[in-house]
Formats: sequence, C-alpha cells, structure tokens
Amino acid sequence: MKYMKRFSVLFLSVLLAFMVGCAATTNQEGTGEYIDDSVITTKVKAAIFKESSLKSAEINVETFKGVVQLSGFVNSQSDINKAVSIARGVKGVTSVRNDMRLK
Repeated sequence: MKYMKRFSVLFLSVLLAFMVGCAATTNQEGTGEYIDDSVITTKVKAAIFKESSLKSAEINVETFKGVVQLSGFVNSQSDINKAVSIARGVKGVTSVRNDMRLK
C-alpha cells in the first residue's frame, strides 16, 4: 500500500510537470497552437499560390497565434492588396501584418 501511494504521488508530479511544460505564454506558443499556426501558414501559402498573378511573387508567410505576417517582394500595390485580402479570408486568421515591398 505504501508503494502505491508513492507511485501515485510520483505519477501526479510528472503529469503536472508535463502539463506546465506544454503551456503557452505570451511570447511562446504551446504545442497545439504551434500546430494550428502551421496549418494556417500552409493554407495562406496555398491560397496565395492559387492566385495566378501572385505565383511568381516572392511572398513569405509566418503565423504566430493566428496573426499572419506577409513579407517579401511583389510587382505592384494591387498584388500587395490581393495577397492581404487572400490571407484575411483564410479560416483561423485573426489579423494580417503587411511587410511586403515593391520590387
């Protein structure tokens, strides 16, 4: 019986440490959030690539906690506006930061 109590305490301690270790902070994502952001990034990249006028553009996409950051170089202001509009239309995107520049 004594060993069972010790095992239970040890198990609960390890479980608590594991749960705290995977928790998100304001500057760092938890595991689930990281996976969600990876999915959003992939969806935004795919949506931008589907747009024929943006296929040759050098647009980089990064996501942190649902906020998408677009950077890189495009040919015109209309390409910038189109890329931002496409990114905003993707499910899970909370906002879009535009750091794209004209070539």
